[in-house]
Amino acid sequence: MPAALPSLLAWLAVLLLGRARPADACSCSPIHPQQAFCNADVVIRAKAVSAKEVDSGNDIYGNPIKRIQYEIKQIKVTGTSGQGTGQPPRCSLTPALFLQMFKGPDQDIEFIYTAPSTAVCGRLLDTGGKKEYLIAGKSEGNGKMHITLCDLVSTWDSLSPTQKKSLNQRYQMGCECKISRCLSIPCFVSSSDECLWTDWAMEKNNVDGRQAKHYACIKRSDGSCAWYRGMAPPKQEFLDIEDP
Repeated sequence: MPAALPSLLAWLAVLLLGRARPADACSCSPIHPQQAFCNADVVIRAKAVSAKEVDSGNDIYGNPIKRIQYEIKQIKVTGTSGQGTGQPPRCSLTPALFLQMFKGPDQDIEFIYTAPSTAVCGRLLDTGGKKEYLIAGKSEGNGKMHITLCDLVSTWDSLSPTQKKSLNQRYQMGCECKISRCLSIPCFVSSSDECLWTDWAMEKNNVDGRQAKHYACIKRSDGSCAWYRGMAPPKQEFLDIEDP
């Protein structure tokens, strides 16, 4: 073998490695549903009725970026005040239909976009038109939003009554609080505006445990934060609550 050949092969290997693209992967840190609500621009109840792949520009290598476009229908519920829909209350004795948008713009969401596979953090939705979802994600304006595998997307029927109730203002009441995931017992809060999320440690890495299903972290009048459990709205004198 010529003496220069090993050097040439080594140079070619370095060149090819330098041009290689990293493997696609998606990893999400578990968060409490309230955190997902607070992090989102838009939170709606909806169902997907169709899906198609669309182009969304090019990546740094000049390759087309593909996304899935879901056409969605927001769920409408009947009420006389808008309560329980995420809509502002109104005084009326006449039943009306309200879109269930718990957070977001004063505009219906018509399309949801996501990456084409879970390997690149895409979120797959059933398009049969029968499965209703709670969907939280980022607004893209003009009736569009974007979701990833790390956003809160749950079937509506899987939510607890407390979670559904908390979507109306209760989660919002704690968006200035910090929810910290406890990885192992014992764990402690580092500040008064912090709530410890212990499902992960107490229920064998379960991110859908008792606190996720039945508690919200609420900011109190003195600026501290504490877990609140129950269907009824927190009372003004909510000061001596016991942490779970």
